[in-house]
Amino acid sequence: MEAMEAILTRRSIRKYERREVPEETIMQILKAAMAAPSAGNQQPWRFMVVREPALLEALAGVSPYTGMTREAPVAIVVCGDLSAEQRKGFWVQDCSAATQNLLLAAHALGLGAVWCGLFPREERVAATRAVLGLPEYIVPLALVPLGYPAEQVPPAERFDPDRVHFNRWEEKR
Repeated sequence: MEAMEAILTRRSIRKYERREVPEETIMQILKAAMAAPSAGNQQPWRFMVVREPALLEALAGVSPYTGMTREAPVAIVVCGDLSAEQRKGFWVQDCSAATQNLLLAAHALGLGAVWCGLFPREERVAATRAVLGLPEYIVPLALVPLGYPAEQVPPAERFDPDRVHFNRWEEKR
């Protein structure tokens, strides 16, 4: 799949086949995630790969929007390591870029995935920390359930030229 096709056809997938995702595929996805840009090359990302059904079930309850995790064969929790931070506060951007790369790589490899936000909702962060035993300096940013899609979601046309400005801001009416 070409890069533009992956970007323009990727959709959030919330239903998965009951089929194992090979470890080598997960490693390819993580390799793509870690190829993301990073402020000062600090690379503060850490990834929790979760396959254990009891943990997937528990992660399904960390947010009102993570229920599909109980049906996924695997989930990846993208975390920021505050102890690795060299550019204060940029871990969020770095880990977000890694999450987007992860989603695009999963799609390009024939998998479906969905970005479930955890940070900055403290109750979601705390619940995820409790489930996975994360230390305080590791902040879960996103929960990404993934697997082979059991649903088809058509591409969405989201381009809107009214949201584009050139050189100076002009109010559009």
